[in-house]
Amino acid sequence: MSKQKSLAQLEAERAACEQQLAQLQHKVQQYENRIAYCEKGERRKRTHRLITRGAAVESVAPTVKVLTEVEFYAFSESVLALPEVQTLLAEAIHDHDQRRA
Repeated sequence: MSKQKSLAQLEAERAACEQQLAQLQHKVQQYENRIAYCEKGERRKRTHRLITRGAAVESVAPTVKVLTEVEFYAFSESVLALPEVQTLLAEAIHDHDQRRA
C-alpha cells in the first residue's frame, strides 16, 4: 500500500519546491534582462548610424539644414528615386557585398 508522508516531509518538500521556483524565477529574470540589454544595444547602434549618416548628408549638402523634416523626407525620396541614384546605390551595395565575401 502507499505510504503516507509525514507533515515534516511535506513541509520539507514544499520548501524545496519553493526554492526551486525562486531559482527558476530568477533565471527567467536574468534572461529578460539579457534580452533587454541586447535590444538596447541594437537601438543604440541604430541611433548612432542615423546620427552619423545624417551628419554626413549635412556635411555634403549643408543647405538641407534649412528644410523641415517633411521637406527633407520629400527631397530624399525624390533624390533616391532618380534612376542614376538607383544605379549608384546598386553599385555601392554590390561593391560592399564583394568586399565582405
